[in-house]
Amino acid sequence: MASNRFKLTGYTVLVGAVRTAVAAAASLLAARLLRLPEAYWAPITTLVITQSSLGAALAVSWQRFLGTLLGAVVGGMTATHFAPRAFVFGLGVFTLGLLCGVISSDRTAYRFAGITLTIVLLVPHTESPWRIALHRFAEVSIGIAVALILAAIWPEREATVKR
Repeated sequence: MASNRFKLTGYTVLVGAVRTAVAAAASLLAARLLRLPEAYWAPITTLVITQSSLGAALAVSWQRFLGTLLGAVVGGMTATHFAPRAFVFGLGVFTLGLLCGVISSDRTAYRFAGITLTIVLLVPHTESPWRIALHRFAEVSIGIAVALILAAIWPEREATVKR
Protein backbone atom coordinates (compact mmCIF):
# COMPACT_ATOMS: atom_id res chain seq x y z
CA MET A 1 0.00 0.00 0.00
CA ALA A 2 1.35 3.45 -0.91
CA SER A 3 2.31 5.87 1.84
CA ASN A 4 0.70 9.31 2.03
CA ARG A 5 3.58 10.82 4.00
CA PHE A 6 4.97 14.13 2.83
CA LYS A 7 8.55 14.07 1.68
CA LEU A 8 10.24 17.35 2.55
CA THR A 9 13.62 18.18 1.15
CA GLY A 10 16.29 19.84 3.25
CA TYR A 11 15.77 23.00 1.24
CA THR A 12 12.02 23.04 1.91
CA VAL A 13 12.59 22.56 5.63
CA LEU A 14 15.23 25.32 5.69
CA VAL A 15 13.07 27.82 3.79
CA GLY A 16 10.02 27.00 5.91
CA ALA A 17 12.00 27.46 9.12
CA VAL A 18 13.44 30.79 7.94
CA ARG A 19 10.01 31.99 6.77
CA THR A 20 8.38 31.09 10.08
CA ALA A 21 11.21 32.60 12.15
CA VAL A 22 11.10 35.87 10.19
CA ALA A 23 7.34 36.14 10.65
CA ALA A 24 7.45 35.34 14.37
CA ALA A 25 10.31 37.77 15.03
CA ALA A 26 8.64 40.53 12.98
CA SER A 27 5.38 40.23 14.90
CA LEU A 28 7.24 40.27 18.23
CA LEU A 29 9.15 43.39 17.18
CA ALA A 30 5.95 45.11 16.01
CA ALA A 31 4.19 44.38 19.30
CA ARG A 32 7.22 45.57 21.27
CA LEU A 33 7.42 48.71 19.15
CA LEU A 34 3.86 49.47 20.24
CA ARG A 35 4.93 48.72 23.83
CA LEU A 36 2.27 46.08 24.34
CA PRO A 37 2.74 44.45 27.75
CA GLU A 38 2.15 40.86 26.61
CA ALA A 39 3.86 41.13 23.24
CA TYR A 40 4.38 37.36 23.13
CA TRP A 41 0.76 36.92 21.98
CA ALA A 42 1.63 38.46 18.60
CA PRO A 43 4.20 35.80 17.63
CA ILE A 44 2.06 33.02 19.11
CA THR A 45 -0.74 34.06 16.76
CA THR A 46 1.68 34.46 13.87
CA LEU A 47 3.04 30.95 14.45
CA VAL A 48 -0.44 29.48 14.34
CA ILE A 49 -1.43 31.31 11.15
CA THR A 50 1.90 31.01 9.34
CA GLN A 51 1.44 27.26 9.13
CA SER A 52 -1.53 27.74 6.76
CA SER A 53 -1.59 28.50 3.06
CA LEU A 54 -2.68 32.03 2.13
CA GLY A 55 -6.22 30.98 1.19
CA ALA A 56 -6.69 29.02 4.39
CA ALA A 57 -5.00 31.73 6.44
CA LEU A 58 -7.33 34.43 5.11
CA ALA A 59 -10.47 32.50 5.94
CA VAL A 60 -9.44 31.37 9.39
CA SER A 61 -7.78 34.69 10.26
CA TRP A 62 -11.07 36.54 9.91
CA GLN A 63 -12.62 34.12 12.42
CA ARG A 64 -9.68 34.52 14.82
CA PHE A 65 -9.88 38.30 14.53
CA LEU A 66 -13.64 38.29 15.10
CA GLY A 67 -13.36 35.90 18.05
CA THR A 68 -10.64 37.95 19.68
CA LEU A 69 -12.74 41.09 19.29
CA LEU A 70 -15.78 39.40 20.85
CA GLY A 71 -13.70 37.96 23.69
CA ALA A 72 -12.11 41.34 24.37
CA VAL A 73 -15.48 43.13 24.49
CA VAL A 74 -17.24 40.51 26.62
CA GLY A 75 -14.14 40.15 28.79
CA GLY A 76 -13.84 43.91 29.31
CA MET A 77 -17.52 44.25 30.18
CA THR A 78 -17.51 41.23 32.48
CA ALA A 79 -14.30 42.13 34.29
CA THR A 80 -15.52 45.70 34.80
CA HIS A 81 -18.71 44.64 36.56
CA PHE A 82 -17.99 41.27 38.17
CA ALA A 83 -15.32 39.50 40.18
CA PRO A 84 -13.50 36.68 38.35
CA ARG A 85 -15.55 33.84 39.83
CA ALA A 86 -16.02 30.46 38.16
CA PHE A 87 -19.75 31.09 37.63
CA VAL A 88 -19.09 34.49 36.03
CA PHE A 89 -16.41 32.97 33.82
CA GLY A 90 -18.71 30.13 32.76
CA LEU A 91 -21.48 32.60 32.00
CA GLY A 92 -19.05 34.63 29.89
CA VAL A 93 -18.03 31.56 27.88
CA PHE A 94 -21.72 30.67 27.44
CA THR A 95 -22.48 34.21 26.26
CA LEU A 96 -19.65 34.03 23.75
CA GLY A 97 -21.04 30.77 22.40
CA LEU A 98 -24.42 32.39 21.87
CA LEU A 99 -22.89 35.49 20.26
CA CYS A 100 -20.78 33.38 17.90
CA GLY A 101 -23.93 31.48 16.94
CA VAL A 102 -25.92 34.67 16.34
CA ILE A 103 -23.27 36.09 14.01
CA SER A 104 -22.79 32.70 12.31
CA SER A 105 -19.10 32.45 13.09
CA ASP A 106 -17.32 29.15 13.45
CA ARG A 107 -15.55 27.28 16.25
CA THR A 108 -12.30 29.11 15.54
CA ALA A 109 -13.94 32.40 16.47
CA TYR A 110 -15.47 30.84 19.58
CA ARG A 111 -12.10 29.35 20.57
CA PHE A 112 -10.26 32.67 20.25
CA ALA A 113 -13.11 34.49 21.99
CA GLY A 114 -12.87 32.10 24.92
CA ILE A 115 -9.10 32.42 25.13
CA THR A 116 -9.35 36.20 25.11
CA LEU A 117 -12.10 36.21 27.74
CA THR A 118 -9.97 33.93 29.93
CA ILE A 119 -6.96 36.23 29.74
CA VAL A 120 -8.94 39.42 30.33
CA LEU A 121 -11.08 38.03 33.15
CA LEU A 122 -8.91 35.47 34.95
CA VAL A 123 -5.29 36.57 34.62
CA PRO A 124 -4.53 39.01 37.46
CA HIS A 125 -3.69 42.47 36.14
CA THR A 126 -3.14 45.85 37.76
CA GLU A 127 -4.59 47.81 34.84
CA SER A 128 -8.22 48.36 33.86
CA PRO A 129 -9.97 45.40 32.19
CA TRP A 130 -10.65 47.49 29.09
CA ARG A 131 -6.96 48.29 28.71
CA ILE A 132 -6.10 44.59 29.03
CA ALA A 133 -8.81 43.75 26.48
CA LEU A 134 -7.45 46.36 24.06
CA HIS A 135 -3.90 45.07 24.49
CA ARG A 136 -4.97 41.49 23.88
CA PHE A 137 -6.90 42.50 20.76
CA ALA A 138 -3.92 44.52 19.46
CA GLU A 139 -1.43 41.72 20.14
CA VAL A 140 -3.48 39.13 18.28
CA SER A 141 -4.29 41.54 15.45
CA ILE A 142 -0.58 42.23 14.93
CA GLY A 143 0.10 38.50 14.82
CA ILE A 144 -2.64 37.98 12.25
CA ALA A 145 -1.53 40.92 10.11
CA VAL A 146 2.13 39.91 10.04
CA ALA A 147 1.25 36.31 9.15
CA LEU A 148 -1.07 37.39 6.32
CA ILE A 149 1.42 39.90 4.94
CA LEU A 150 4.13 37.24 4.97
CA ALA A 151 1.84 34.69 3.34
CA ALA A 152 1.10 37.19 0.56
CA ILE A 153 4.68 38.28 -0.13
CA TRP A 154 6.42 34.99 0.65
CA PRO A 155 3.95 32.15 0.13
CA GLU A 156 4.83 28.74 1.44
CA ARG A 157 5.24 26.16 -1.28
CA GLU A 158 3.08 23.11 -0.79
CA ALA A 159 4.94 19.89 -0.19
CA THR A 160 4.39 17.21 -2.78
CA VAL A 161 3.25 13.72 -1.92
CA LYS A 162 5.84 11.05 -2.71
CA ARG A 163 4.46 7.64 -3.52
